[in-house]
Amino acid sequence: MQQFDDRDQLQVMNVTKIENVAPTKANGDSSASGLVSVLVPHLNDYENLDVCLTLLQNQSFARDRMEIIVADNGSSRGIEAVREIVGGRGRVVEVAERGAGPARNAAVRTARGEVLAFIDSDCRPDEHWLEEGLAELNFGDFVGGRVEVLVDGRKRLTPAEAFERVFAFRNERYVNELGFSITASMFVRRSVFEAVGGFENGVPEDRDWCDRARSKGYQIRFASKSVVGHPARRTMAELRRKWRRMTLEWCEAERRKGTAPILLLLRQWAVLFSIVPHALVIMTTNRLSRSGDRIRAVSALAHIRAYRFAFAHWTLLQSYRT
Repeated sequence: MQQFDDRDQLQVMNVTKIENVAPTKANGDSSASGLVSVLVPHLNDYENLDVCLTLLQNQSFARDRMEIIVADNGSSRGIEAVREIVGGRGRVVEVAERGAGPARNAAVRTARGEVLAFIDSDCRPDEHWLEEGLAELNFGDFVGGRVEVLVDGRKRLTPAEAFERVFAFRNERYVNELGFSITASMFVRRSVFEAVGGFENGVPEDRDWCDRARSKGYQIRFASKSVVGHPARRTMAELRRKWRRMTLEWCEAERRKGTAPILLLLRQWAVLFSIVPHALVIMTTNRLSRSGDRIRAVSALAHIRAYRFAFAHWTLLQSYRT
């Protein structure tokens, strides 16, 4: 297990009392009254899953009002290895269809809670994560929590770590400016989820779901005191894999919307030209304290934006040929 130096960022000092988190009963089951289902998709992430489950066990929220469901997406060691890690801490659901969206949907189908709390297997929830997220849900229909980027304790950050320290998981901006939350930390009443429908596969499923929820009139809120940590990606290969997946999902989402190809290409030129203003962000941010880390972040920025530009063009050209 890696050691991270941002643990102090995950300490929430004030606890808000939770009220009215469950207005309806899930699936007609009276035993589910007041129950919260924590849903964790998983694929070949055994050590992180173990850490996440341990931290979920230490939540300030009443344990008898919480169930944990791990939706395994075909991990290479087999379902029994996942069940062994989970043990008595939760239930395991085996999901054949690949993708985080289908995994979450399968978990929802077996969940008994009136409120659904989504988190990823590589997240480190603060002890008040669940309590504070549910408290904010009293004022909205679905909620996104704060996500802090964690780096290990070495003095020198890798280019990928430095880049993610500045640009990854900016959920406060996503919620307050763009109207969506990433599913690394999202809370929703079950009645709202069922009204909106499940996550789509092959597209940015969190943004797609939130867009559909808002189109139905549901309101999103940001829970600043509900905090999870997410380890930064350490290598450029990991960062490229992330952006390859996200670019493919973005292209598919725009294709389904019927966006004109010329607009998609123009957006990719905007991505390329964004290197300059975002380099200035890196040089002035307080998320990095050393000049060497800033330089490495700028190099990663240029690399990954150029990669996105080239890969998006290749993907769009391939789609035209087919």
